[in-house]
Amino acid sequence: GKPVEKLPLAGIRALARATGNWPLATWFTARGLPAELTAAYPWNRRSAATSLAENIDGMPEDDDLNYPLLTLLLIQRYGPSFRTADLARLWLDELPAGRTFTAERVAYRNLLDGIEPPDTARHRNPFREWIGARIRADVHGWTHPGDPAAAAEQAHRDAILTHTGNGVYGAMFTAAALAEAAGGETDVHGCLATGLRVVPPRSRFAHAVRTGIDAARGEPDFDAVADRLHAAFGAYHWVHALPNAALLAAALTHADGDFSGSICRAVSGGWDTDSNGATAGSLAGLLAGRPDALPVRWTTPLKNRLATSVPGFDSVGFDALAELTYQEALRP
Repeated sequence: GKPVEKLPLAGIRALARATGNWPLATWFTARGLPAELTAAYPWNRRSAATSLAENIDGMPEDDDLNYPLLTLLLIQRYGPSFRTADLARLWLDELPAGRTFTAERVAYRNLLDGIEPPDTARHRNPFREWIGARIRADVHGWTHPGDPAAAAEQAHRDAILTHTGNGVYGAMFTAAALAEAAGGETDVHGCLATGLRVVPPRSRFAHAVRTGIDAARGEPDFDAVADRLHAAFGAYHWVHALPNAALLAAALTHADGDFSGSICRAVSGGWDTDSNGATAGSLAGLLAGRPDALPVRWTTPLKNRLATSVPGFDSVGFDALAELTYQEALRP
């Protein structure tokens, strides 16, 4: 039948609750976070994956990392109950227009023209179902360990500034999966299943994720998996949310959550390589546990330093970012 998409948040939630599918918070609430989890927040894992895809030494400025920094700043400034209008104000105050691209640049221009969200995502925006909102979703998941529904709802308020439909679902899916992993889930397949619970099951996005998972199961050769996905989604632009969702799900499934395997598969599959590698590293990094569980070849080149034009964060250390993120996860 026809895909069921472009539902408002209330509709997504009602649809899931009607089937008992909307995820509930686990015992692992923010107030119960153990102190030793501080070092495990995967800022350096997301950065390592981005660095691989960009073929660089160290971590210079990258939009895939600027946006998580802005998300952290957003939550610090306005709290977890921020409004989409608060995000818009933050961008105008702190994000240089020249550091925006595709849907984000259109939304930024719309803001300057006096258009209010969520119309900023809809007005003359041909990129509104691309991958941009997904790369902003990590912090929403990291700061809601064990509460994927809250993470998805927060990601939704962020995403609708710039995206609609499947572009929004990508952010919700990612935030929920990461929240599940941050809450103690050790099985990547369980995390992907949780991500699917917060998006309409008959949407093209849910179909893309299921297609990626199905393609990876029982196929030992990941090149064959990637070929199957390119045959299925080759008509889409390489930055569209759908092919990249299928590839991300396939990479994580095929690698069974292994950190290096997940990143390398996500990058080798093509399409938006740095974004897919970063999200795969973010989730698999949480599953790996503490940073010392990762090969040093991933973390040493980063030199614990991140360059960015986001005010207050240039040359910040990943250990400092982990501590700041941990403090927001503790917020009542």
